[in-house]
Amino acid sequence: MKFTLSWLREHLDTDANAATIADTLTRIGLEVEGVENPAEALRPFTVARVLTAERHPQADKLQVLTVDTGDGGEPLQVVCGAPNARAGLVGVFGGPGTYVPGSDFTLKKAAIRGVESNGMMCSARELQLGEDHDGIIELPADAPVGTSFADYAGLDEAVFDVAVTPNRPDCMGVDGIARDLAAAGLGTFKPKGYQVIKGKGPAEPKVIVEPDSGCYVFWRRLIRGVRNGPSPEWLQQRLKAVGLRPISALVDITNFYSVDQARPLHVYDAAKLKGPITVRRGRKGDHFMALNDKEYAPTAVDCVISDESGAIGLGGIVGGESTGVDEHTTDVLLECAWFDPEAIARTGQRHAISTDARSRFERGIDPMKLSSAIESAAQMIIDLAGGEASEPVISGTFPTDGYPNVTHRLVHRPERVRDLGGIDLPVDEQRAILGRLGFLMVNPDDPESWENEETRLAMGKKLAAAGEGAWIVAVPTWRPDVDGPADLVEEVTRIVGYDQIPSAPLPRAEGVAHATATRSQMVERKVRRAAAARGLDEAVTWSFIGKDDAELFGGATHIVANPISEDMKYMRPSMIPGLAAAARRNADRGASSIRLFELGRRYLADAERPTVAILLAGDKAPRSWLAAKGANFDAFDAKAEVMALLDAAGAPTGNLQLNMGAGDTWHPGRSATLGLGKTILAAFGELHPRIERALEVPAGTVAAEIYLDAIPAARSSERARPAFTPPALQAISRDFAFIVPADLAADALVRAIRGADKALITDARLFDRFDGAQGLSLAVEVTLQPSEKSFTDAEIGEVSKKVIAAAEKLGATLRG
Repeated sequence: MKFTLSWLREHLDTDANAATIADTLTRIGLEVEGVENPAEALRPFTVARVLTAERHPQADKLQVLTVDTGDGGEPLQVVCGAPNARAGLVGVFGGPGTYVPGSDFTLKKAAIRGVESNGMMCSARELQLGEDHDGIIELPADAPVGTSFADYAGLDEAVFDVAVTPNRPDCMGVDGIARDLAAAGLGTFKPKGYQVIKGKGPAEPKVIVEPDSGCYVFWRRLIRGVRNGPSPEWLQQRLKAVGLRPISALVDITNFYSVDQARPLHVYDAAKLKGPITVRRGRKGDHFMALNDKEYAPTAVDCVISDESGAIGLGGIVGGESTGVDEHTTDVLLECAWFDPEAIARTGQRHAISTDARSRFERGIDPMKLSSAIESAAQMIIDLAGGEASEPVISGTFPTDGYPNVTHRLVHRPERVRDLGGIDLPVDEQRAILGRLGFLMVNPDDPESWENEETRLAMGKKLAAAGEGAWIVAVPTWRPDVDGPADLVEEVTRIVGYDQIPSAPLPRAEGVAHATATRSQMVERKVRRAAAARGLDEAVTWSFIGKDDAELFGGATHIVANPISEDMKYMRPSMIPGLAAAARRNADRGASSIRLFELGRRYLADAERPTVAILLAGDKAPRSWLAAKGANFDAFDAKAEVMALLDAAGAPTGNLQLNMGAGDTWHPGRSATLGLGKTILAAFGELHPRIERALEVPAGTVAAEIYLDAIPAARSSERARPAFTPPALQAISRDFAFIVPADLAADALVRAIRGADKALITDARLFDRFDGAQGLSLAVEVTLQPSEKSFTDAEIGEVSKKVIAAAEKLGATLRG
């Protein structure tokens, strides 16, 4: 939301400077993203007079000018190609070293076709003051030569850019911002009045608003005999200052009220309308060319403005080109409508249309501004474009029941400002603040202040229950976000200032503070540190994904009701799609080795599941003199990362069982799961080829998911590590090589050997695999740890027999 200081002062009587206004806006919850002054860029340009204009000796379309810049020195020679350049013209001059914002270059002394040029005479486009580039700017003959053009043109003015939150529709207009500043004590609010124009004749054509069309009210006036030329200079400058392009008087007037009062309007060329206007839902076959030069096909749930020719616009969002006004327009239909905010928001998202009208209607406009807006706009049209107005006509119905900002009253207890807001504020000051914001105090005993006796009695009971000192507050129609007593507290405290809340120490128990992190938080911290220590880069991706990605992993059970976009509508059942997108972006930017992990949540039907996802893609190791081709990642790399992170999380990795095949989303022969009995702790391996293709990840990408909530809690609740007690005697190791069945998993062999003698065998690990003439050979290193005395040969032999027996139970035989 942009506005200028002078525009603000039309609604606010204040002497505050731009810096004070910006600080106050941010303090009361309207964050100022920037304050710019367009004059700063135009400060070096000056008013100058052309003394002579001669034809360029080497170019027919160029002239050589002598220019008086008003600095008291000699006139400067300037080469100019503008057709309107002539002796006596007063224009805008930029000298060497001046940056030209519209052309994005810096002027310097140069020779053009052999003739020296010392700067340039500028056009409107070159100074970003308009689109005119057919000639240089012409100023009045009495313009003071030598003065700054920015000062002469009155461009030296601050432009505020405010980030308006979705709950503040009133502050999408300058008058709403002025009201908040006045409430904060920065001046006096100046409400604008209006007069009802005496009309003549009906407002043709007829308008029909169908039930459940997404439009509540369609207020209109026909103005006959207009002349739609350019708008006056003051209006054009005001719109340009806030980033809007002047188009014509009629269009500029509607844009003016959109910014001035957060009240979008629309104008139709009445001669181009075919029969009556119908506001309805979209129908099959509807399509129209919009004013933004794009074609749209409304759906059955969109609010459509139509006539006998079909759809001519999307209500509250964008109008149609076929009924737009132009320089030939003589009769204009002025629309001031009230649309359903939710319907507008969904239509805008569905068709990816972002307009000023949508941004205001989807927040919820003030329904009580319909009359003032259409009367004020009609009067401005008559003043600037002439014509005669018809009688105003209203189609549709005001939804007085159930709409929050029409008749909404709350009970306010002054002490809640202290209890909830932390500020002890006198009752009279609270009343004054709410009053300046437009909240009215309602007398419960005055029947004329209530629409019916039933409502009055109901609110009277709430007032009595609130206790002595409470009062009833009528919420203004421009504040649909205020729907509870806590919102009234927020209004008072933000105007007083959150910086005025006194600091208060939190209560603390005596003694040393106890750790507050839960077990799951501690596990996540350890896993995150372990992953980073192993060289993985942490990624943070969206929790919602597109439908196609969700269906790759079994579909999503949770769907966002109001998504940012259709591609971010489904809560992720897996974290792999997000990491795949991140890997794809990195690969597209030249990353050769991608090692990502993310710690987040999967959203399943029964609960949110804390999960760690890992994705490895590209080169495992770069090319070197040892290997001309870099090594790629494989499923064993994913397993190594999983085992390391499970160990960091406190999982009993020595007892984990490996099962081949991790499910439909994984490669059937190159994936597995790790678990304890029926509980799966992790899945890893290569992605299924169809998943790999759909996610567009590099070939050979491996991934893993660790299910943190499946890891059993440690039997001991002690937070401290046990003391390190190294064994007194040296461990010994023995190697065993077995010929094993081709389908025997190495993990099963290692676990069987480790369990052959749990008292003496402290570790067993696979160190060799060889497929020879005798069959598949697996070699295992077994570590034995003596406790009280060194092993004898007989004791080592007994353990060896147990190891061989355990292996033979799995069909393995000792290799000869």
